[in-house]
Amino acid sequence: MIRSLTRKMLGSAAAAVDVMATRAVTAHAQRTAQARPRPHADRLRVLERLEQRFHDADLDGFFCSPRDIAPGERLVRRRRDGTTVSDLSWHSDFTVLDPEVAERYGSAGENTLAVARRFQRGPGRPAVILIHGYMAGPFAFEERIWPLTELADAGFDVVLFTLPFHGSRARAGRGPVPEFPGEDPRLNVEGFRQALFDLQNLVGWLLANGHPRVGAIGMSLGGYTAALLACVEARLDFVVPVIPLSSLGDFAREQGSLSPVPEEAAAQHALLESIYRRVSPLSRPSLVPPERCLVVAAKADRVTPASHARRLSVHLRAPLQSFYGGHLLQLGRAEAFQGVIELMSRRR
Repeated sequence: MIRSLTRKMLGSAAAAVDVMATRAVTAHAQRTAQARPRPHADRLRVLERLEQRFHDADLDGFFCSPRDIAPGERLVRRRRDGTTVSDLSWHSDFTVLDPEVAERYGSAGENTLAVARRFQRGPGRPAVILIHGYMAGPFAFEERIWPLTELADAGFDVVLFTLPFHGSRARAGRGPVPEFPGEDPRLNVEGFRQALFDLQNLVGWLLANGHPRVGAIGMSLGGYTAALLACVEARLDFVVPVIPLSSLGDFAREQGSLSPVPEEAAAQHALLESIYRRVSPLSRPSLVPPERCLVVAAKADRVTPASHARRLSVHLRAPLQSFYGGHLLQLGRAEAFQGVIELMSRRR
C-alpha cells in the first residue's frame, strides 16, 4: 500500500516534469520561428494539397534499398573492462524523393554524414542499435541516458545511432530544436526515409563485421523509428520501442498543435494520418516475429502517453511492459529493462 502510494506520488511528479518541459520546448520553438504561424485555415488547405499528392502513393518501393557501406572508424577510448569505444561515420548517399523539398533538405551538409558510436567488448557478440529521442543524439549525452553497462554485461555490443538532423548531423547554427521532425510533413517524410536508409545500411555492416545478430531499441521518436525499421528490415533480430511515439497525427493533436475549432482539428488530424501513412509503422506488418518484440510504456508519460505504446503493442502483437515514471523522469525503468534484456537474450 505504502509502496503503491509512493509510486503514484512519484508518477505525478514525473508527469509534471513532462508537462513543464513540453511547454518550454513549444515556447522556444514559437520564439525562434522564422515566420509567423500559419492560420489554421491556411494550414488545412496546405495539408489538403499534400494529401492529394500522397494519397495514392504505393507503400512498396517507397524506402531506399539498402547498400553496402564502409564506415570510417576512429578510436575514442578504451575502457578498463576491455571495451573499445569507436566512432563510425559514412556518407549517407541518401536521395530525396520529393522534388519540392530536395534543395532545402540537401542543403544541410552536416546531415549527409551518418554517424554511430560502437562499444565493442569482444569478437562475435550480438549488437543492439540504440536510437535516441527528439532533441537528443550527442554521444556524450546518450552514454548517460542508456544502460550501457547492463546491456554489455548481458553479452551485447552497443551501437548509438544518430538520427537525421540531430547531434553532429544538425545544421550549423540551427539551435537546440531540430528541423526533423518539424512542421513540414514533406521534410518529416524524407527524414524517416533517410533514417531507415542509414539504419538498414548499418544493420548490414554490423552483420558483415562480426556481429551474428543485430536488434534495435528506440526511445520516444527513436521508438517510432525502431518500430518502422521492424516493418522493412527482415534481418532485424529483435525490436523494443520504449516510451514510443506511434502516430504523428495523434501527437500533434495531443500537444495542441491543431486548430482549436473541433471540425478543423478533426480534418487536420485525418489529413496528417493520411500523409504520414507511408512512414507509419502502423501501416505495414512487422517483419520481426512477435516473440522477438517488446514495447515499454511509462504510466505517467505526458509527452508520448501510454496509449502510443499500447497501439504499437497491438500492431506488433508484442507484450507491453510498463514502469511507473514519466517520459523524462523515467522512474522504475531499470525493472522494465530487465524484461528487455531477457527478450534480447532469447535465441530463436
